[in-house]
Amino acid sequence: MLRARILTAVIMLSVFLAALFHLSSIFWMALLLALTTAGSLEWTRLARFSLNHTIAYLLLTVLLASELLYGLSEAIAVDPYTPSFLGVYVASLIFWIFGATIFLKSKRPVGNVVLLAFIGWLVLLPTCLALYQLRAIDPLLLLGFMGTIWLSDTAAYFSGRTWGKNKLAPSISPGKTWEGVAGALVVVLVYALIWSYSEEDIPATLLIPLLLLLAALGILGDLFESLMKRHAGLKDSGTILPGHGGILDRIDALTSTLPIAALALLLLHT
Repeated sequence: MLRARILTAVIMLSVFLAALFHLSSIFWMALLLALTTAGSLEWTRLARFSLNHTIAYLLLTVLLASELLYGLSEAIAVDPYTPSFLGVYVASLIFWIFGATIFLKSKRPVGNVVLLAFIGWLVLLPTCLALYQLRAIDPLLLLGFMGTIWLSDTAAYFSGRTWGKNKLAPSISPGKTWEGVAGALVVVLVYALIWSYSEEDIPATLLIPLLLLLAALGILGDLFESLMKRHAGLKDSGTILPGHGGILDRIDALTSTLPIAALALLLLHT
């Protein structure tokens, strides 16, 4: 299992980096559309949609994502910092700060199909758009934000294993601890300080609190997906990635962070 997990991680990272720096915009858009569709299929499992609801949801997701990506690509051709989709990123921020927090506190499964459909779109579509726009602004900047989450996850894991005693959310994700959260924030703070010395476009007074916020939101996104899996009685969101589960298992923390990173950049350049 460990060998499969490491091999899958190496392949995923290699493919992602090659796509990030070498794919043309149209093929990057196609890749994001494919990932969003795969993620939406996994969401239908977490939401426990019927077969008919699943088919309808997938079709609507493809249509919505295609239209949004096309509109964003047209706007970005004029200005990579276009605020055309600012409202989508704001909606994502509101959901993660308020909506997801409410769901985590209540721990009650959502039974309304329409509400579950909209939650899925709030999770997936802003992430898809942020991946496209951040890459258009600067691929290295996108990689830097994603690196924040990867470092945070890694630090939280090892800190939790070494010093973890106080459970963060035992009924949702028993393995997460407050010591792991502290370790993640410390590592991200160091990362932010190092980044701030080499980053000229984003002032340190914004970059450092932004990366710490992203680390906290990444943990929130992870917990939210864990809650959805518990409600659905699933260990993983899917099986497409050997040793890692599904697409949502790998991007859960990115869904709650990349749209907010894009929002911060757009507000900075407004």
